[in-house]
Amino acid sequence: MSAEKITRMANQIAQFMETKPHAEGVALLASHINDFWDPRMRRQLFELLDAGGAEFRPLVRDAASAIRRPVVEQAA
Repeated sequence: MSAEKITRMANQIAQFMETKPHAEGVALLASHINDFWDPRMRRQLFELLDAGGAEFRPLVRDAASAIRRPVVEQAA
């Protein structure tokens, strides 16, 4: 999936969750991504966040610590 699509999807979820109180929005955003995004999508999300993540809405960055980071398998 493209970086643009991952960014757009995360930001769309965040925009909806911004209608909630901040802590609730963070929890709901993280829960949604944990429940519905497969490990490859979450890996791409973290690659973008680790690279700076400036294109993400603040709620996405705030929720990152509650999103399950996929384990990167090491080549043998």
